Formats: sequence, structure tokens, C-alpha cells
Amino acid sequence: MLGQLQHYWSGSFLAANAFIGLNLLGALLLGALVGYERSFNGRAAGMRIYGLVCMASTALTVFIGHAPLWFGGTAPHLLADPTRVVQGIVTGIGFLCAGVITKDGLNISGLTTAASIWTSAAIGVLLGVGFYAAALLLALLCMLSMSLLQRVEAMLPGRTTLDVTLSFRPPHPPSYDTVAGIAAARGYRLLRDSLSIGLAEGRPVWRFSVVALDRSSAMAPALLADEIAAHQGIASFSITPVRN
Repeated sequence: MLGQLQHYWSGSFLAANAFIGLNLLGALLLGALVGYERSFNGRAAGMRIYGLVCMASTALTVFIGHAPLWFGGTAPHLLADPTRVVQGIVTGIGFLCAGVITKDGLNISGLTTAASIWTSAAIGVLLGVGFYAAALLLALLCMLSMSLLQRVEAMLPGRTTLDVTLSFRPPHPPSYDTVAGIAAARGYRLLRDSLSIGLAEGRPVWRFSVVALDRSSAMAPALLADEIAAHQGIASFSITPVRN
């Protein structure tokens, strides 16, 4: 028995363990690099989660390349299919990504985090199969896309969507056309399909989305809030930017 244990700590076994260990260390560092952007922006998934995902993906792929050493080298002709392992990784990470996506009304948050966690798994797979330069490039591109593309997107022409909730004082709320006309005069288009009407504490409550026809010329949400607050027929309101 002792002789068999010594076999695991000598020769090619030590070299394989050292090689796998270096891959795991690199995966932890690259995963943490990607996760730092999420941690810096106060997201729930930070450096630890990304590092663990990347490292686990690496561990599950790198050991496939050492199949002849499995079980102490007693099965030197053992064949392993790495594509099936990668398929299992992608499926498992899908469940983790689904857990970070949340929906609150029209707001959907966590999509960027889920996509970047999936990318972290792909980085680990690339490390595991030995594409170190590609893994490093993917980690850098992922971090840059999350930090820089958001700023580039903000500078490009686009439309901002707001989720608006209005509570009206009795006796009656205004008509749809009246609300749509007011929104259009402020640079917004009311989305008819998003309108939902309810009743809270005896007051009609409207919830709908408006889209800025031109992000630069539409009234700022803060100014829009001041105008709504000054309206006599509105008891309460909320304005929330729709995030994806």
C-alpha cells in the first residue's frame, strides 16, 4: 500500500500535478481579473465567483489530457472525450447564470453578469486545453467589453426607456390620449402595449413605459419628475429607468 502511495508522488505524476496546479492558478487569476469589474461596480457576483468558475472549468478540462495517468496509471489505454466534459460545463454554468438574472417589472438585471460568468467558464476551458494566449485575450476582451463598451454605447445615438407608475386622485384619471400627448410633448412615446391599470387604496394606478424619441432632446427624468409632482391630479408616482 505504501509503495502505491509513493507512486503517486514521483516522476510523471508530480509533473502532471504541477502542470495542472499552474493551470489552476492562472485560471484563478484570469477569472478574478474579469470578476473585478463586476465587484468594482457593486454587483453580487465578484472576484471570488468568477475565479472559482474559471478555475473549476479549467480543472474539469485539463485533467482530460492526462487520462493515461488516471488511477495510478493502471489504465494507460483509457480514452476520454473532452467535448462531453465541455458540454457538461456549459450546461452547469447555465444554471448558475440563470440564478443571477432577476426581473422586476420591466427591469431585467443580471444579464451582463450571467454572460460574463459564462465567458469566465470559456476562459477556463481554453486554459484547460492549453490555449493560454487565447484565454488571456478572452479575459481582457471580456473585461474591456464590460467596462468600455457601456461608455461607448452611451455616446452613440439611442433611446432611453422609462418605467412610469402614476396614481391618480379621484374623481377620474385622464384618458390614454391625454397622457400620450403629454409624454410626446416632453420627447417620449408611450408604449400602448405596456399599459397596465390597477386600483390601490381606492385610486386608479397606471403603469406604462415611455421611450425617448431622441435621448439628447427628451426631458431629463429628474425634470419630468418635477413636472409630474406639480400636477394636481397625481397622488403619487415613480419613474424607473428600464435596465437590461
